[in-house]
Amino acid sequence: MMGLGTMIKKKNKQEDEIQGFIDLIFSWSIADIMNQDLYKDKVNQIPETFSSVGQYFNSFITPLIEETHADLRSNITTIFRAPSCEILGVKRIRKKDDKNREKLTYRLHLNSGSYEPEYRDLIVLTEVKPKCINDLNRSYTIALVETLDIRILSSKPIVFKKEKGKLFASYLTNLNTNSRIWKALNPDINGGNFNIINSVLTANPSVEERCSHCSSLNLSKSSEGISHFGLDESQKDAVLNCIATTQCHHKTNVKLIWGPPGTGKTITISALVFALLEMKCGTLICAPTNIAVVGVAKRLLSLLGATLMYESYGLGDVVLFGNGERMKIDDHDDLLDIFLDHRVDVLARCFSPLTGWHGSLVSLISLLEDPEGQYLRYLSREKVESTEESDKDDDDNDDDEVDETNVNEIRKGKLEMKSWKELINRELNDAKKRNMKGTREKSQSKGNDKDKNKDKDKKAEASDKDEILWTFEEFFTNTFKRYVERLMLCMTGLYTHMPTSCLPLKVVKKMNRFLELLQTLQRLVNNVSSEGILRQALKGNEDIKRTKLQCLKVFESFRRSFSVPENFRYHEIKKFCLENACLIFCTASSSVKLHTEEINTSIQMVIIDEAAQLKECESSIPLQLSGVRNAVLVGDEKQLPAMVQSKICEKAGFGRSLFERLVILGHSKHLLNVQYRMHPSISLFPNSEFYGNQIKNGQNVMKRAYKRRFLKGKIFGSYSFIDVNSGKEEFDDRRSKKNMEEVSVVAGIVSKLYQESAHSKQKVRVGCISPYKAQVHAIQERLGKTYSTDINDKFSVNVRSVDGFQGGEEDIIIISTVRCNGNGSVGFLSNCQRTNVALTRARHCLWILGNGATLLNSGCVWEKLVRDAKSRGCFYNASDDKSLALAISNAKMISLFNMDSILFKTSKWKVCFSDEFHDSMIRLQPSGGIHDDIVSVLVKLSNGWRQMYKDESLGHTKGRSSQLLEIYDVKEQLKLIWSVEILEKNSQDIQVIKIWDILPRIKIIPKLAKKLDVLFDNYSDHYMSRCICKRIEGNLTLPMKWPVDSNARSDYSSNDPSHELSIKLTAISLN
Repeated sequence: MMGLGTMIKKKNKQEDEIQGFIDLIFSWSIADIMNQDLYKDKVNQIPETFSSVGQYFNSFITPLIEETHADLRSNITTIFRAPSCEILGVKRIRKKDDKNREKLTYRLHLNSGSYEPEYRDLIVLTEVKPKCINDLNRSYTIALVETLDIRILSSKPIVFKKEKGKLFASYLTNLNTNSRIWKALNPDINGGNFNIINSVLTANPSVEERCSHCSSLNLSKSSEGISHFGLDESQKDAVLNCIATTQCHHKTNVKLIWGPPGTGKTITISALVFALLEMKCGTLICAPTNIAVVGVAKRLLSLLGATLMYESYGLGDVVLFGNGERMKIDDHDDLLDIFLDHRVDVLARCFSPLTGWHGSLVSLISLLEDPEGQYLRYLSREKVESTEESDKDDDDNDDDEVDETNVNEIRKGKLEMKSWKELINRELNDAKKRNMKGTREKSQSKGNDKDKNKDKDKKAEASDKDEILWTFEEFFTNTFKRYVERLMLCMTGLYTHMPTSCLPLKVVKKMNRFLELLQTLQRLVNNVSSEGILRQALKGNEDIKRTKLQCLKVFESFRRSFSVPENFRYHEIKKFCLENACLIFCTASSSVKLHTEEINTSIQMVIIDEAAQLKECESSIPLQLSGVRNAVLVGDEKQLPAMVQSKICEKAGFGRSLFERLVILGHSKHLLNVQYRMHPSISLFPNSEFYGNQIKNGQNVMKRAYKRRFLKGKIFGSYSFIDVNSGKEEFDDRRSKKNMEEVSVVAGIVSKLYQESAHSKQKVRVGCISPYKAQVHAIQERLGKTYSTDINDKFSVNVRSVDGFQGGEEDIIIISTVRCNGNGSVGFLSNCQRTNVALTRARHCLWILGNGATLLNSGCVWEKLVRDAKSRGCFYNASDDKSLALAISNAKMISLFNMDSILFKTSKWKVCFSDEFHDSMIRLQPSGGIHDDIVSVLVKLSNGWRQMYKDESLGHTKGRSSQLLEIYDVKEQLKLIWSVEILEKNSQDIQVIKIWDILPRIKIIPKLAKKLDVLFDNYSDHYMSRCICKRIEGNLTLPMKWPVDSNARSDYSSNDPSHELSIKLTAISLN
């Protein structure tokens, strides 16, 4: 057995390893961080095979450092967008490390704001909010958040006096995952579990060979156990193959399950996990993301539902742990019963010495055995105790009691689990809110003590006046009811949350029998109490005496057969739950919490879902857990791998998964070969291109009903390539590409779908996918908040990147490919994994938008796709559809009126346009050359021309719009409304022209001015003065420039030149 000294020594070593990682980051200067080549010559290609465990771990260490470095560099480059908050106070905490060195540890007191630092956030402390990298050339301090109460470890001493200046904390990155990986890459070589790691160092046929000692395993029982899940043959074979490995204790096994899109990967994992739970085989189920973990856990619970005794007995063997906010546990009520934090809260109540199950049982038995004596003690206690103490007792009791109405509704012969869960959850949530409120108010408690004491005195006086002693009947019925309510809550909580190894079924049956007898006894007591003969009945009523004796007998029986230690602390309950669980769900990164010597889990197998999306170095965290000897990796290397920030690391293979490396080495994989998601016309190309036609279509997608028509016309069939051949690819300010004509076509299609859905009253889920972030943002901006994103609504639209859609599916998918050029350049669009993901998200309809000529010249998978679409008769021209042709026409017009338009390439002023102006231009009929007249005025404006007279359309407006707005005449009584605004670019404040709208009627101009006043009121006086300031040269008015001045910013101001003014407009509605 490991001694305490050894445990402390090993723990300190692990802390030292992480501290070494942090110290390295602290050592980087700004110049180091911005140096892209800092580690270029130090990062080596990660090999496909390894000679030793030591070489294996060392191969990932420098790439991990470079990846952290690249992530930090990326975030510092956009520091002006970083979340930040003001620091109100800094307090030094005297703390030493294990080598007796003084640590630079501080506790921060923050001003409440949009940014609340999280555990292991890396932050920069500055005297001003950084607006650019140059601001970090001043004094700054890098620090790491060590605890949620904002205790930080600083890279250097912090000197801060509030009266002499301000201090701000800005977010740089979060080091939690990378520090966990670092820890896994620096294990105790002499004491760790490297069974799995050793078996995957090289191509190892013995890992795949069936054990000679276990070749004749009988899996008929397991096969029968999963037969009712409706698995196909490939899914069933995969499950049984993995189950066989758990029954072999002679060798290490690593299994790969290959799950192409729509092949039922999640149900396969859930069926496997269900079987492992039946076998009581300790298993860790993890994935790269919380979403994936939650998905598998929910599917398992749906399988478990009908098999659980008493509706929840057995859930104690299943644990889900992690960050509740990131898992969005509050949105998943069905997961609360397995969520670790919630479980610990419930069990802490059940284990409470006084008000928990044992204390309540003892109190109840005392009441039943000697009601007269208990009543006399009550009277005696009431006479002795002060009123204030009585009030305190009452408050304490209230925390543990439940509403009588709830109890009567909940328990009617049998326990109604759903209601009980809601009741328990509501109580725990109320308690959490009280605790959170108490924490927030703790710092203000000193100032409020006097007020609180006054309130207590008033309550005590009121209590003196109102106090009335209970009669014997009132005392007995109320006290009996309270104990019964507590026991109902506690016993339900116990058999829901206790592991079955610690609470056998026979004990649970006795518990429920005991509760049934208590219910019977309570009914008998209520009956005689209403007749006013309770005292006599307790002594002479045969039914009450017999039921009471039965209660005592059952109580003694299960009290002898079940006990838990009293005074369990929170962390001890958490340890107890984890050590006795059969199934543990968490992310691969979070599994590091199971590596502590304090927790001795019984995990034998690790299942990694989405294993092809997990960096190999990160998968080493769960695979090193003590006791693990089998692993199942579930994934698809044909889909997207893990995200890697550093180009250096990407080339070195840092994003490669263990799944992919084993496939490269020729490790066999069990293919799930039936897809149940896509209409056959959608699955045809990806099946041929990526999977060698190995995937069959499920019977469900082959049915005629699966071919749904959402819009009329051949162009909107199940599978279409829609050629948008007049588009234009352009960059946004972050150097990401967009194509505004495709944006307009997407918006047009979505609008038609919405109208048709409303007319037909059919539920429709739409997904819009683009590989480029700028295009995703442009589509989101165009759609605005017109459509719901909630998939439970009748009509929903979700717009995401390809990476964001991996693992998702919708009824209709619209893909915007963006690229449009003469040389066939498609950039990272040529990535087959990204293409595969995009093409396999749709259930019923897949509509691909793109420039056919560009893609045909790409020389990649997209050339094949376009040729395939043409050969199948699925290639259409967008202009052939009237509504899409109109959308393209509008897009061309809008592209003419934007800051980068060819109209203003040589202009003296930059010109920005509001969405309202674009909408008005679309509504205007282009008759009589009206568009040409508007263009003429705009071009003259941009070159410094100004109207000689002041338009009086504003009337007697008194707001700031009267100072800022200009109104110019255009042909046919149209009025152009504009103003001068300030944009920040290249560390300068620059005057620009902002075109707000073009309106045909003078009457509505004052209404527009009034609405714009809401926006202008947010401008500082200094900002206003810069807008009004004029530079006249001859007959021309030219834009002015100043060095950036933070005082000259409006409250809506940002550092994004192309979007700043449009962002301002989101605050108001002009029309």
